[in-house]
Amino acid sequence: MLDDLVDMPAMVMGRRMDVLAWNTAAAALFGDYAPLHRAERDIARITFLDETSRDLYADWTSCARENVAYLHMDAGRHPEDPLLASLIGELSMKSEDFRRWWAEHPVQDKTSGTKRFHHPVVGDLELAYETLRATDDPDQALITYAAERGSPSDDALRMLLAWAAEVPSPRPDDDRAR
Repeated sequence: MLDDLVDMPAMVMGRRMDVLAWNTAAAALFGDYAPLHRAERDIARITFLDETSRDLYADWTSCARENVAYLHMDAGRHPEDPLLASLIGELSMKSEDFRRWWAEHPVQDKTSGTKRFHHPVVGDLELAYETLRATDDPDQALITYAAERGSPSDDALRMLLAWAAEVPSPRPDDDRAR
């Protein structure tokens, strides 16, 4: 299904904000997760520990705070999760921003909204995102990103996808969720 969403960056996110699967358009927008070790394929970890995320997200502080609030919600649902505790500990030790915002105890789900990006290849984009969860597995979510048709962001996204189609990206099939 992800590969059929050719004009729309999409990924499957699991508990603890780990990236389980992604399509080519998501790799073009966010960077390819394939070279990363599975433990490093985590949106919160990348947001706080990868300096390039501060450049990619035009509203980095807002995105980062949303991630903290989402992790707080996950911690409330799964208080005995040792992997989540380890992630929170790692982020608390390595990121002053995370540590400060975690202490505020925000709680919020991420369901839909708008994110602004400053992509190194195509410049500024504003994309609406939607989060879809199956009722029988609420710990996994399909997240899609779309530009308003005919907008400058739509043009930029189309340019980005055309650029990505020209750049070969090796992807280990055994590492992707299907």
